[in-house]
Amino acid sequence: MLKSSSRDSKGQLLRILSYNVQVGIRTSHPRHYITGSWKHILPCPKRLKNLDVIAHEISDFDIVGLQEVDAGSIRSNFINLAEYLAGRAEFPFWHHQVNRNLGRFAKHSNGILSHYKPTEVTDLRLPGIIPGRQAILTRYGSGRHSLAVIVVHLALSKRARLQQLEYISEIVNDHPHAIVMGDMNCRYQSDEMQFLFNKTRLREPLEDMHTFPSWRPMYNIDHILVTSELKVRRAKALESPMSDHLPIMTEVELPPGLELTRFEKSPILTFDRYMESVKV
Repeated sequence: MLKSSSRDSKGQLLRILSYNVQVGIRTSHPRHYITGSWKHILPCPKRLKNLDVIAHEISDFDIVGLQEVDAGSIRSNFINLAEYLAGRAEFPFWHHQVNRNLGRFAKHSNGILSHYKPTEVTDLRLPGIIPGRQAILTRYGSGRHSLAVIVVHLALSKRARLQQLEYISEIVNDHPHAIVMGDMNCRYQSDEMQFLFNKTRLREPLEDMHTFPSWRPMYNIDHILVTSELKVRRAKALESPMSDHLPIMTEVELPPGLELTRFEKSPILTFDRYMESVKV
């Protein structure tokens, strides 16, 4: 088990995780895309058991970005999977955004779980040929002592990804410190990623971390990128058979003066409920 977050004389240390959980579908062979395709439409008895394993794996991290969760439909037994993971992993804060709402049949979503108190959460609508892709912007702190965390799941089309990363680069450049993470559907050597690096202060990964497919990782399409003022202590892909993607983690040291505030033990909150509690 990796150690939980801590502080040293140089700055606060955050443990960040990004995970495409494929709505709790365990995939360990190409044939499972066919034999298990019904699980994307109908309830699966093992889904929550798989998510319980994922909850255990993510529970020791400070901030977790999720892709391919469901906000409550037939296939998830009308359970919001971001909220479920927050509860099982004991995260006091969670937020989800629905990218494609197919009503009772599916609510494709991104999510973020956090042990730290946000000051702002915004759903960003991304450009693209096919509408629906979004990103979550979560801000901690204010002014020059603030941190922006952006969770993304980019399009399959290169043209759309370039448009989306151009938009994201503008958001990143509006914040003194930023982390961008998620399933970007492109390698860090790609034209799209090089465009992002040239437009922002985001840094390339420390190493080439292959995350897809999980049973034989050949492609590095999941990323955690940080702006140059944030020091990366460690980064790696974690061994996990619970999705068709491997999760990736990064330990980030914040610069002096930038310090996030942890939640004390409290009920699980959405951002709106958290802000209401602050006003009270």
